[in-house]
Amino acid sequence: MNFRLTSSYLPSGDQPQAIEELVRGVENGTDFQTLLGVTGSGKTFTMANVIARLNRPVLIISHNKTLAAQLYSEFKAFFPENAVEYFVSYYDYYQPEAYLPATDTYIEKDLAINSEIEKLRLSATSQLLSGRNDIIIISSVSCLYGIGNPENFRSNTISIVCGEKLGRDNFLKKLITAQYSRNEIDLNLGNFRVKGDTVDIFPAYADYILRVIFWGDEVDSIEKIDAVSGQKIADFEEFMLYPANIFVITQEQINSALDKIALDLGQQVDYFNEIGKPYEAKRLYERVNYDIEMIKEVGYCSGIENYSRYFDNRPEGSRPFCLFDYFPENFVVFVDESHVTIPQVRGMYSGDYSRKKNLVEYGFRLSAAIDNRPLKFEEFEGLVPRAVFVSATPADYELQKSQGVVVEQIVRPTGLLDPKIEVHPTDNQIDDLMEEIAVRVEKKERVLVTTLTKRMAEELDTYLRKNGVKCNYIHSDVETLDRVRILEELRNGDFDVLIGVNLLREGLDLPQVSLVAILDADKEGFLRNHRSLTQTAGRAARHLNGMVIMYADKITQSMRLTIDETNRRRSKQMAYNEEHNITPQQIISRTQSAFGKKTVSSEFYIEPEKTSLIIDPVIKNMRPVDIDKAIERARKNMTAAAAKLEFIEAAQWRDEMLKLEELRNKN
Repeated sequence: MNFRLTSSYLPSGDQPQAIEELVRGVENGTDFQTLLGVTGSGKTFTMANVIARLNRPVLIISHNKTLAAQLYSEFKAFFPENAVEYFVSYYDYYQPEAYLPATDTYIEKDLAINSEIEKLRLSATSQLLSGRNDIIIISSVSCLYGIGNPENFRSNTISIVCGEKLGRDNFLKKLITAQYSRNEIDLNLGNFRVKGDTVDIFPAYADYILRVIFWGDEVDSIEKIDAVSGQKIADFEEFMLYPANIFVITQEQINSALDKIALDLGQQVDYFNEIGKPYEAKRLYERVNYDIEMIKEVGYCSGIENYSRYFDNRPEGSRPFCLFDYFPENFVVFVDESHVTIPQVRGMYSGDYSRKKNLVEYGFRLSAAIDNRPLKFEEFEGLVPRAVFVSATPADYELQKSQGVVVEQIVRPTGLLDPKIEVHPTDNQIDDLMEEIAVRVEKKERVLVTTLTKRMAEELDTYLRKNGVKCNYIHSDVETLDRVRILEELRNGDFDVLIGVNLLREGLDLPQVSLVAILDADKEGFLRNHRSLTQTAGRAARHLNGMVIMYADKITQSMRLTIDETNRRRSKQMAYNEEHNITPQQIISRTQSAFGKKTVSSEFYIEPEKTSLIIDPVIKNMRPVDIDKAIERARKNMTAAAAKLEFIEAAQWRDEMLKLEELRNKN
């Protein structure tokens, strides 16, 4: 099946040119390209059009779960008829195993797995092995970590065909091998039940039940059943049922792995004894033997991933299988926000190695634990056949890989210009800032202020409040759900000024912000380098009256680069607007949804007025007791969404809860 892009809008501004250049580059065999797209230019829409034109499987890598979730929602809306999948870490909480020699402290692994994300990961791998071409995987750097051997996964896929002599008992054995569990009481994900000649399977990656009915040894019918109502949805002539777990291991592989583990254990224990470490030798012997016994008895043990090299039959030092191994050869990689994502990819291996090195040297793990790891950067490069780096400020790596050839997307479809930049002296900078804030407050516009430290942000917040400014601060110590609430309150006008340290990492989409004030702009460093300053200035690029004030006593090289680049972009944008008789239009975001609901990106959509939360009119006629139940349900959904890091969805449930409470109080 081909990709089918669904959108009411056509590419405009620099988008048509960027789409043509990127498509031509891939088709002509260019391995690496860079899309330099300014904030609000519709980079995501450009990516969608390129994907539709290329018609190849795609992996989009983002640097955190929240942004990956936003991309997932947008691409689900763009390609409702195609396979858009989500592959991120399935841990809600993860404390890795570690040992700190300086204090002789051992930290045991602790984790909480999100079953919904685990289902989405399994759906992604299943779709990749289904053979379909129209597939987009949105992933975090989780795609660098080890997962099961794709050949094992593929070989345990069960083909079911009507009229085939499969045999019920033989079919049940295949289900067990594919990691499905029999459960006659509570049929849920990854389980099956048997009623005579009828076998119901709840695929681990789906929201429906598969019913296979036998007539003797022959498959009589294959039905898709609604998991809630039990009603039949569809009939199939044939069906491919994928395993219930990404890690599929046969008993023969387990037996072979245990023999190799025991052999390496003996060699490592002897080595510790030889170099005078009897305590480490004893610790390792006891721990690994306990794991071996657990695997023999129940099929798994805590930390079984540390033995993955044995189960995969890989040589020492080799990389684990990862998501890249599931893709066909012709796939394309898009690296979103590449200036952040690439350094993150580069650093994954080193951090993992330094932690596990201590575990191995002090007898907590066999050396095979080191081979359960993320990819090294050179391995990542070797697995990426062709890539498009997407960023407003591409780094040196992307420019070098693209051989200096950059596809620019500077003109916005809305006609909005990059913000004006002014440099103000630091003398009396707070008084000057308050005057600038007062101008924006009078126009009902919002202001962002960036400081260098958390303490400065909090102290400035206190000072502005004392002087009658409605403000708040946000930084890494602020709880996640509170962060969502603060951003929503800024959008809604509950306060006028938001103070932060590195507001870039919030993934902010704030069209209401007309002024970004950067304090201590001349203090060179990570938060005040060229790319950080350019990205920070971009927070004001969504407003018609966007402006940036840098408070500094000198113009540093980073400041000069940012100012010159911004002026270059403004000149090009103004020339385009004049040539095409375009009047800039203010962007106003529509509330976005994290999963399964239609999403509209403010990068290229314009709405005449803000969309408020819609509550079904039936609610107005509900009894007070029913409203209370609805409030409690919204509260639970809000908490659950926040726990899964789906912050936008959490904010929506919070808004609905507040609307319901307001309705209850009126009654």
